[in-house]
Amino acid sequence: MKAWRVHQYGAPREVLRLDDVDAPQPGAGELLIRVTSVTLNFNDLDGIHGRYKTVPRPVPYIPGMEVSGIVEACGTGVDRWLGRRVVAIPSGAFGGYAEYVVAPAAMTFEMPADMPEPEAAAIFMPFHLAWLALYERARVQPGEHLLVHAGAGGAGSAAVQLGVHAGARVIATAGSAEKTKLCLELGAELAIDYRETDFVEVVLDATDGRGVDVAFDAVSGDVTLKTFQCMAFNGRHILAGFASGIELEDEGLVPRPVLFGNFSLVGVCHAYVDDPVVFKRMTGFNFPAHRDGERLHAELLSLFAAGKVRAIVGQHVPFLELPSALDAMEQRQTVGRTVVSLS
Repeated sequence: MKAWRVHQYGAPREVLRLDDVDAPQPGAGELLIRVTSVTLNFNDLDGIHGRYKTVPRPVPYIPGMEVSGIVEACGTGVDRWLGRRVVAIPSGAFGGYAEYVVAPAAMTFEMPADMPEPEAAAIFMPFHLAWLALYERARVQPGEHLLVHAGAGGAGSAAVQLGVHAGARVIATAGSAEKTKLCLELGAELAIDYRETDFVEVVLDATDGRGVDVAFDAVSGDVTLKTFQCMAFNGRHILAGFASGIELEDEGLVPRPVLFGNFSLVGVCHAYVDDPVVFKRMTGFNFPAHRDGERLHAELLSLFAAGKVRAIVGQHVPFLELPSALDAMEQRQTVGRTVVSLS
C-alpha cells in the first residue's frame, strides 16, 4: 500500500515521504479499514516533530490518528463490522496516513452511507470530544455563559455549536476577522479576535464582571492562565487539549488562582475502551466505554440529520497534498477541519 512515513522528525514537508509498505493485518478485536479519507489533527504534528510523549513513535513510522473508510477484514470477535462505513482512531493512535489501517473496534463508529465524505470524515474527534467535555464533564446548563477558545477550529467549532444547542450563551475567541465571523455564524453571541483584543476584559464586560460559567480550553499555556482570570464563582474550566504546544501536557499548573478563584478544573480525554473497570486497574485512568460512545454517536448523528449542527471542513485536499496541508495547519492558516481524500 501507499503510505506517508516520517523518516526523521521535523517539518512535515521536509520529513514525510510517500512509500510503498506492507498493509497491516488486524489482530483480535481489530478491524482492517480501507481508508477513504484521513482528517488532520494537531497531535499528528506533535508526532511528526517528535514531541508527542503520550504516543511516542520511533522513526520511520506512519502518522495519522483519525480516518474514515470501509471495513474490509476483521480480527476475532468483531466480525459484525465487516463491510461497514466507519470513522476510527487507529490502533496506537497512528498509521492513518495510508491506504489501509487497523483500528480497535472500541474506537470505531459507523457512519451513514448517505452522508457526504468530507463531513463524515470530520465529525468524529471534535464532536465526541466537545460532547464529552460540555455535556458529560462540565454539565453546561441553559443560560450559562460558555467561553470557547479557538472557536473556528475543529474542536472549537463543535463546542460552539453544542453549546448553543444546550442553550448556553456562547462567547468565542479566534485569530482573525474571518474566523470570528464564522463563530458568529455558528451561533456565538460574541466573538473576540484574540490577536487584536484582550479577551479577559471583553469577557468580563460581557458578563457584567462575573465571568463565564464554563470555559472550553483546548489551547492551554498562557491562554489557560488568562482564562483563570475570567472564570465565574463555581465555574468549570475544561482542559481539553494542548494546541499551543504538547510539551505543556507535562507542566504543572500553579494551584493558587484555582484556589482563590473558587472554580473547578475539569479534565477530558477523548478515548473509549471495551471495559472501563479493567482499564482503570491497568492504568489508573478513567475512560468511557464504547457502548457509551455509541449512545453519544447516535445522538450526534440525529443532530446532524436534523441540520442542528454541521461539520466545518475548511480544506478538502488530495492525498498527494497531505504534507503541505499539514504545514498550513501548523501555521494556523486553516479554518475548521482539513480532510485529505484517498478516493
